[in-house]
Amino acid sequence: MKVRARWLIPLAALPVVGLLAYGFRTDPRAVPSPLVGRPAPAFTLTAFDGATLSLEARRGEVVVLNFWASWCYPACYEEAPVLEANWRRSRERGVVVLGVAIQDKEPASREFIQRFGLTFPNAPDPTGKVSIDYGVYGVPETFVIDRRGVIRRKHVGAVTEAVFREWVEPLLAESPATGGARRTPQAEGRPPQAEGRANDRRPEAARRDATGGARRAEGHGPEAARRDATGGARRAEGHGPEAARRDE
Repeated sequence: MKVRARWLIPLAALPVVGLLAYGFRTDPRAVPSPLVGRPAPAFTLTAFDGATLSLEARRGEVVVLNFWASWCYPACYEEAPVLEANWRRSRERGVVVLGVAIQDKEPASREFIQRFGLTFPNAPDPTGKVSIDYGVYGVPETFVIDRRGVIRRKHVGAVTEAVFREWVEPLLAESPATGGARRTPQAEGRPPQAEGRANDRRPEAARRDATGGARRAEGHGPEAARRDATGGARRAEGHGPEAARRDE
């Protein structure tokens, strides 16, 4: 019995050891996020400059939501200049970068913002609710949200120039209403002016039909009626009596 009990404890621990081993060997970047394809959790925070930072207020824009901390080295230090440069380059096109500092002290966060000259909106998450809603388990983590407010991408690690362009550019070409690509004449396989010409042709054809029909009605209808009337009168005058004489 003692030998059997001695083996029961190691055997019971095997699933836990296996799970830990899997966790340590698994790249967190390869773990898919259940939030991708779903509406982004709404939040409202107070930014470091005192302004209100609301995700809902950014509906209609492509949002790059970045979770960071001043103690996150070197990844957060590497991506900060990249995020700032792309924010400056893309904000006129409907792109906004929002930063959320988590598990950080406010003075340290402010120093980080000042160090990199960050001008895009940044706010602390003092209660940790926003990071929990997004399932953040480390920094940096970045979510890309489309114009409709749907999470389209999640990136673990420092954002690079290539990642920013690859993930943001396609979303700028989508329609805010449907999330699909905007319909253009080129996308439908016709020249850009073809639709306009077609629209111009239809009224013109209708005008030709209307005016042509009117001309025919004015030029042909009365004449035909006159011919019918005079012809009928002649037939009545020239044929009626003769037929009457033949009858007699």
